[in-house]
Amino acid sequence: MIVDLHAHTLASDGTDTPTGLVENAAAAGLDVVAITDHDTTAGWREAIDAATRLGVGLLPGIEISCSWRGISVHLLGYLHDPTDDALLAELDAARESRDSRARRITDLLAADVPVTWDDVLRQVATGATIGRPHIADALVANGVVPDRDAAFAEYLYTGSPYYASHYAPDPVEAVRLVRAAGECR
Repeated sequence: MIVDLHAHTLASDGTDTPTGLVENAAAAGLDVVAITDHDTTAGWREAIDAATRLGVGLLPGIEISCSWRGISVHLLGYLHDPTDDALLAELDAARESRDSRARRITDLLAADVPVTWDDVLRQVATGATIGRPHIADALVANGVVPDRDAAFAEYLYTGSPYYASHYAPDPVEAVRLVRAAGECR
């Protein structure tokens, strides 16, 4: 059995629609793919429909960006109830913080390179969580760097003069919230 338990769609910082992700998983010969977008379950329904149609197993999940003593920890959770109010409130807070962080980073960059907030927004799918990969895509689109890797290496790395932090829950609290959310139905 061939499985990928960590994949992103346009709902966060991936490059495929949920349908496209499942189609690519099928084309690659995967038996099961997990959709684990950052701080959102927005792509689950579309991915489930595509997986059913294509005969690919789908594991609905999420990646929650956490922080523990200043260290970034990425928690993968699977099969939780996507309608749980407490978890949704925490995910909303994280997404709002990511949006304001992206704006702060873009403003810092704009002082030195040709990039605007509108350039970044053109890289973001409707309803997606905005992140540094979208800023990287704007830098590529504007000819500042040749690719995402170069954008991160030159401008978007942790500790760069353009870096800005964002809210991230404690990982123990995030685990508690996912467990308390119960199983998806």
